[in-house]
Amino acid sequence: MYKLLREGCIKEFNVKKAAGEKCDLVNCDLRTADLRGLDAGGLDFRGCYFRQADLRGVDFRESNLEGASINASKVSGAYFPTELTAEEITLSLLHGTRLRYKR
Repeated sequence: MYKLLREGCIKEFNVKKAAGEKCDLVNCDLRTADLRGLDAGGLDFRGCYFRQADLRGVDFRESNLEGASINASKVSGAYFPTELTAEEITLSLLHGTRLRYKR
């Protein structure tokens, strides 16, 4: 499943995910990946590295992004979990800090 994301096969990934195929994306390197159109609901992206990835329009509200980094990514129209503050997202986007959830 990770390989599908790296290769930009988002539609195929979404079909397999909907069919119940398991995927382990914890600590994955998704630098420069084009993830537009990804069904991210319920996915665990803890510790992922999204540097310069295209995340436009992706809905991460039901995903786990704890410890992920979105440095220099395209995030226009993306939804983030409510546990992430705007400041936390901005710090990660501009400086590459790891996302920390407010508790």
